[in-house]
Amino acid sequence: MSYKMIVLDIDGTLTNDRKEITPRTKHALKYAQEQGIILVLASGRPIAGLQKFCQELELHRHHGLLLAYNGGKIVDAQTGEQLYEKLIPLERAIAVLKHLEQFSVNPMIDDGSCLYVEDVHGYKVDYESSINDLFVKVVPCLSEALDFSPVKVLISAPNHVLLTEMDNIVKPYEEEFSFIMSAPFYLECNMKGISKGNSLARVCQNLHIAPEEVMAFGDAQNDLSTITFAGLGVAMENACDELKLAADKITLSNNEDGIAAALEKYL
Repeated sequence: MSYKMIVLDIDGTLTNDRKEITPRTKHALKYAQEQGIILVLASGRPIAGLQKFCQELELHRHHGLLLAYNGGKIVDAQTGEQLYEKLIPLERAIAVLKHLEQFSVNPMIDDGSCLYVEDVHGYKVDYESSINDLFVKVVPCLSEALDFSPVKVLISAPNHVLLTEMDNIVKPYEEEFSFIMSAPFYLECNMKGISKGNSLARVCQNLHIAPEEVMAFGDAQNDLSTITFAGLGVAMENACDELKLAADKITLSNNEDGIAAALEKYL
């Protein structure tokens, strides 16, 4: 099979546990682009959190794409043009935030440059702001302070808390929003129908690329839709069990150049 597109999750997939792209993986992906293959960075992160890796892999030179917020926003890496965006209406985002106030979770919302939180020391606030280069803005109450329509509501809590509260958080809004875990400590809320896979399908249709011509890599539940869409869906060795079961192949872990190993085998 001749592949025309490679889709890459970031955390736990493209980067190792130190949040770095290793030299071998970087070389393999640059070589793929030189062969005319389009790279798509597909992540729950905002656009700001993808820019560092976009520059490292030189996507701006090879017509690469940035698929952020689990597919809620798509940007052309070369031109900076926004190709797609699906916002949560302000009043509905406020409703979700009010709903979350009854649970022991930490909601966060960003506008692309600032991360709005209620506690600067809240669970995963420092982590989220640092990996995405976002300025932290503390407000007394998110549901009262929010004055824009976000792409995503990010919910953080220890894994046992999320698993315990999941059904109660999701059930009242499951017909209106998509909820997906992107990490053991993150539950992400987008508008219904938003997923990496649905946005990838939109991109491929516009570029006249068939699913069979796509190779996708991932490690978490929010990668399931890209893994099943792609002609070759590859799970990392460190991936969750659900993703491994759905994948066509399993490669080495993110700390063992799993992407490079697969590209060297299948390209």
